[in-house]
Amino acid sequence: MATIWILFIAIAIAGWIVQGTLQSRFKKYSRIPLRNGMTGKEVAEKMLHENGIHDVQVISVRGKLTDHYNPLNKTINLSEPVYGSHSVAAAAVAAHETGHAIQHAVGYAPLKMRSALVPVISSTSKWVMWVILAGIIMIQTFPMLIWFGIAMFALTTLFSFVTLPVEKNATNRAIRWLSSAGITDVSNHNQAVDALRWAGYTYVIAALSSLATLLYYVMIAMSGSRR
Repeated sequence: MATIWILFIAIAIAGWIVQGTLQSRFKKYSRIPLRNGMTGKEVAEKMLHENGIHDVQVISVRGKLTDHYNPLNKTINLSEPVYGSHSVAAAAVAAHETGHAIQHAVGYAPLKMRSALVPVISSTSKWVMWVILAGIIMIQTFPMLIWFGIAMFALTTLFSFVTLPVEKNATNRAIRWLSSAGITDVSNHNQAVDALRWAGYTYVIAALSSLATLLYYVMIAMSGSRR
């Protein structure tokens, strides 16, 4: 059990480093303007049109780093600091989210799998911790309950790992297009790549954290069954 706690601590430290670095890099790259003066909204719209997508709307949403693509209503939701900004960071984020829209348009398999998991995760997430807690309490009298809770949580872990190729692919699409379309150049392309790379690390940390938590619950269930 001590090993799993060491793993939790290591992941927490790594997460703190990644979040801190991500915030720092985005703040830094948000001060570097694009030479063509395009806003995040304009970058997203240009990337959509060049990929033959004309039924996706680019809109602004409140918050910071709240950017996302919604496949249900086909909207690219850009946070206020990205939507109207002319910076390298804004272009990188806008292109990344547009990458998800392109994935949706071409039927990218991992995105389809993640989308299929969303309603399942939404329904199970409300109950999973209660089921696991009840399973721990009743581990001697009804051991199958905790295993049922673990199976529910495993879906969350699966979702986290399916997300990794989805995010990586969207980043790769963004990086290639930013360069080929001339949005970034030799003076700022590496900054766009760096910003997206650190954003990607947050998903890796989330997946590892979910896996560690899943293993922790499995260890509790196994130790309880041996009593």
